[in-house]
Amino acid sequence: MPARIRGGRIGKHCVMARQIPLDLFEPPAPTLENFVPGANVEVVAALRDVLAARGPQFVHIWGAMGSGRSHLLTAVARACRQSAQGDAVQGVPSFATECRLYVVDDVHRLDETGQAALFALQNEIRQHAATNLVTSANLPPAQLRLRDDVRTRLAWGLVFALRPIAQSDQATALLAYARARGARVDEDLVAYMLTRLPRDMRTLVSVLDALDSYALARRRALTVPLLREWLQQVSAGAHQGGKKGSGA
Repeated sequence: MPARIRGGRIGKHCVMARQIPLDLFEPPAPTLENFVPGANVEVVAALRDVLAARGPQFVHIWGAMGSGRSHLLTAVARACRQSAQGDAVQGVPSFATECRLYVVDDVHRLDETGQAALFALQNEIRQHAATNLVTSANLPPAQLRLRDDVRTRLAWGLVFALRPIAQSDQATALLAYARARGARVDEDLVAYMLTRLPRDMRTLVSVLDALDSYALARRRALTVPLLREWLQQVSAGAHQGGKKGSGA
């Protein structure tokens, strides 16, 4: 889902932000590189190890909605091209000897059929030491309403609790993310974004990525004036697009 710009009486620049087409804020494809880890550095490191075939055989990640668990599992699935795996039952892929890494998101949603498929997959992976399984849920294994044998297997390896980035830590996390990308960021820009845009990391990161591309094309640093300029251009483009649509 595209991140939405919510309304509010926070000045004329927010009005421009509300006029930006929603698809402009479509987050980039999830990767481990564009995940802002905050206090979850160990989780990302473990997933990198799994992708490099040197990590634990089983990894389970749990956290509340919006904590980033689906971002991480989608990133891992994309990296290992999970679509090349066998037939799936409720998102649970069947075991295939040519596949090394398996990903199952939101296991707490599985019904009896899905749990049976996951149980079979867990057993197959346990018997093949060179394979890995990464799963996620909204709760730790012991608290999930799943079959006992499935819950036990979810805890066979490493279990990580994702800690959402607190609003008080968002500025630091965004600066670290931008600088890791090699972007020249004015600290005032982040403070400005946090008062003019929704305080969810998906929206903030997508705006920062789009602004970074805009800045690179003009060989400029990421500053508040640049953000205002970008917002004005996008708003003007949206306004012109609306006129063409109404005249069609």
